[in-house]
Amino acid sequence: MDDVTTTTPFRYLRLERDDAILTITIDRPEVLNSLHRDAHFELDRAFDLYAADPALRVAIITAAGDRAFCVGTDLKSLAATGPYEYPPGGFAGITTRFDLWKPVIAAVNGLCLGGGAEIVAACDLAVASDHAEFGFPEPRVGLAALGGGALQRLARQMPMKDAMWLILTAKRIAADEARRISLINEVAPRGTALARAKAIARELLACAPLALEASKQVMLQSVGEPDLAAAMQRTYPAAQRMLASEDAKEGPRAFAEKRPAQWRGR
Repeated sequence: MDDVTTTTPFRYLRLERDDAILTITIDRPEVLNSLHRDAHFELDRAFDLYAADPALRVAIITAAGDRAFCVGTDLKSLAATGPYEYPPGGFAGITTRFDLWKPVIAAVNGLCLGGGAEIVAACDLAVASDHAEFGFPEPRVGLAALGGGALQRLARQMPMKDAMWLILTAKRIAADEARRISLINEVAPRGTALARAKAIARELLACAPLALEASKQVMLQSVGEPDLAAAMQRTYPAAQRMLASEDAKEGPRAFAEKRPAQWRGR
């Protein structure tokens, strides 16, 4: 497949490919990396490219500069253009992308508010710089965080009291607090969140890609099953694909031969 970083021009993003890792950088620092219609659709296209390229195994989403990761919707642009529909993948091309089983990591390099925090909630893993702040300010302007599924995700991703506090107070929280309530996984020194996210991505590359896809699918889809037995007996296509793969044979063989596994993703 053609290199996604060179064949498709982007105006509001930068794409960097490093082996099997794709880094997607929101490049609107002059507006704190807030998103307007065109940026949403570019992100949707970037995630489409990631999903379609079998050679890409981990994606990282981050942003330009060190002031902000994303502060949500570009309100000035919205005032000028009027309301618009999000792309098929939802806010930032990711919040309603329910068929992407390859992992996505957020590297939060600064202020992360509203839709920006919804992006983080939609990612599988997240690392934030120690100066980052998070919040859902929507109730303070008469709204609720409905656009990107944050209310539904947070109720599933963290203790309900923590989720309610974050949403109902509409206060900003520091990176350490975001880690405590499981909005993010790690806090890194300022300026190193992306480097740490790339290090984590390389740890994921040591795992069989189909095993990661199967694990993600089973975990996310089983949440919808209220009965544990039903969740365990359910059929998960990614798990079936993994069990029938060459990699499922390569793993035990490599272990027995005391050598690194050569994953093929098939």
